[in-house]
Amino acid sequence: MKKKYIDLIEQTFDFPQDEFKVEDEELYFHNINLMDIIKQYGTPLKISYLPKISTQIQKAKKLFNVAIAKSDYQGDYYYSYCTKSSHFSFILDEVLKNDVHLETSSAFDLNIVEALFEQGKITKQTYIICNGFKRPQYIENIIKLINDGFENIIPVLDSMEELDDYLKGINGDKKYKIGMRIASEEEPKFEFYTSRLGIRYNDIVPFYLDKIKNNPQIEMKMLHFFINTGIKDTAYYWNELAKSVNVYCDLKKVCPEVNALNIGGGFPIKNSLAFDYDFEYMTEEIIAQIKNICSQNNTMDPDIFTEFGSYTVGESGAVLYSVINQKRQNDREVWNMIDSSFMTTLPDTWATNQRFILLAINNWDKEYERIFLGGLTCDSEDYYNSEAHANAVFLPKFKENGTLYIGLFHTGAYQESIGGYGGIQHCLIPAPKHIIIDFDENGEIYTKLFAKEQSYKSMFKILGY
Repeated sequence: MKKKYIDLIEQTFDFPQDEFKVEDEELYFHNINLMDIIKQYGTPLKISYLPKISTQIQKAKKLFNVAIAKSDYQGDYYYSYCTKSSHFSFILDEVLKNDVHLETSSAFDLNIVEALFEQGKITKQTYIICNGFKRPQYIENIIKLINDGFENIIPVLDSMEELDDYLKGINGDKKYKIGMRIASEEEPKFEFYTSRLGIRYNDIVPFYLDKIKNNPQIEMKMLHFFINTGIKDTAYYWNELAKSVNVYCDLKKVCPEVNALNIGGGFPIKNSLAFDYDFEYMTEEIIAQIKNICSQNNTMDPDIFTEFGSYTVGESGAVLYSVINQKRQNDREVWNMIDSSFMTTLPDTWATNQRFILLAINNWDKEYERIFLGGLTCDSEDYYNSEAHANAVFLPKFKENGTLYIGLFHTGAYQESIGGYGGIQHCLIPAPKHIIIDFDENGEIYTKLFAKEQSYKSMFKILGY
């Protein structure tokens, strides 16, 4: 009978996979021996593998451009990156190697935009799509960039009142672009029916006719809709897409200059070795449906903008832990205690029940057992007990005379910002070391320490001691 951990993985999944393989009973991530990384840096440890970001961007660009060619679609495709999914400079540097555009969510995002421009990483022709409900500082920063000559800043109106601020603040000789966000209906299981963000379907065209049509300073450029659940092959998604494209067609009839449809909501990321998503089918179907609805309305095909955040950076991240002890609490529950906290390093695991790919890093030749994973905080929510494909966690058996190392993978989106990177963590558990992995100019892999493990002195400073 096959009882080894490697047997379990190989019998359950199609393994090895593109980013994972095992050699000499140790796990490799993108051909990198993770035990070597642990020997150099220790655990807990956060990893950002930058080449994966460019791979994801180029994959999406190819998918959409091929779909456009197949359908004889007349619009162009623009890839934009949601900065809110990860604001780190090394992430933006990698993203911007790929001729893409940016989507922002708050005032400070635009300070980053200014810094990127000063460093020569974007130009005044780069599209900057400004989403979100906007407080005065956010609007002020948008106005400043428009007045400074950024040609493709597009504030996406989240409310009808927002336009008044631009009319007052933007120089009278500046022609500027705007967009409008549609208040899409939420998924049926939500606690409310309509998104709090955006303008109602029925108000889009009347608002344009009343406030924008006769103002030569404003170019109505974009209609935007966002689906919180992302791009999925569900009746809900296709229904919302169809409604939004029909609104676009209605607007285009009275507003010839509008030529962009922003299909907000991103592609999913791989959260299990059993992940199965037909990217090619979904992309071709999106393009085909938009083209079909536009044809029925005698409307030119719009340019397509996407805003991919998690899809861009999610699969570049990983967190590595040591199992420091095992506790048998009753006849069924065995707890492996890790050397950090899920609540602080991977907050989505408890906040939204998000599941990532969990794999042992060593001991693949050992027998496996079902366990629960516990974090170091005193909070009862600090645990990890199931995976996306199964209501259980299996790992190699714990041995007191040897350390078991584990990794959670594809953790690169949102966890740092939600967890308050470099701030005060629950129970004052320190933020772990963070390293960057990339290729040098000779094509050789190298690692670089981005942040040391958080010290008590940095916490004391924040706390006022």
